[in-house]
Amino acid sequence: MEPVAHIRSPFADKFGVPRQPNLAPHVISEIVFAPAYSSPECVRGLTDFSHLWLIWGFHCNDGAAWHPTVRPPRLGGNTRVGVFATRSPFRPNGLGLSVVKLISVEPGPVLRVSGADMVDGTPIYDIKPYIPYADSLPTATGGFTETPRNMLAVQFDCKLPHHAPTDWVIAVSEVLAQDPRPAYQHDPERIYHIIYKPFELSFRVVDGVAHVVDIHPMPS
Repeated sequence: MEPVAHIRSPFADKFGVPRQPNLAPHVISEIVFAPAYSSPECVRGLTDFSHLWLIWGFHCNDGAAWHPTVRPPRLGGNTRVGVFATRSPFRPNGLGLSVVKLISVEPGPVLRVSGADMVDGTPIYDIKPYIPYADSLPTATGGFTETPRNMLAVQFDCKLPHHAPTDWVIAVSEVLAQDPRPAYQHDPERIYHIIYKPFELSFRVVDGVAHVVDIHPMPS
């Protein structure tokens, strides 16, 4: 199976990527088609839809093995459930599924989307339109995911770069509010680092607040 496209995303590595799509709706990405699928004919009619399903691959797993049970962060990282009852990236076939909002179709064609939960360069194996009458199920239940999430407040304790766009600040705040830390790490003195292009951020979490302590250009 060959990718039909790859994504250009602000996330240079896995840490900090939202655990589900659309949790950070101001995160803007671009889907760039492989040469064999780069004809405008392949996306004819796509602008009639507001959202897309993306089927993609966890290409950053570095060959890590899958296991029958995993420990979801939502359950504190201590309770095991079956791999097929989760969206763990460590799966037998390493495939992810995300719904994103289509912003526009640019020449190329290139799809501008918001809310993607993927690392830069992620291979995309298929793209399908989101169909509300079939895909939206108001009576569906969400199992352990219905447990309320603990969102973080976000505070910038350092000076923002003068050339940081307003949308970039909003998107970074949305990302940090999801608490990207591993479920078992709660040391208030520990400094974490996220690369959200074009900057690298350092932050720590104290009493439910993510304090951004440093912002500098990302490493080359």
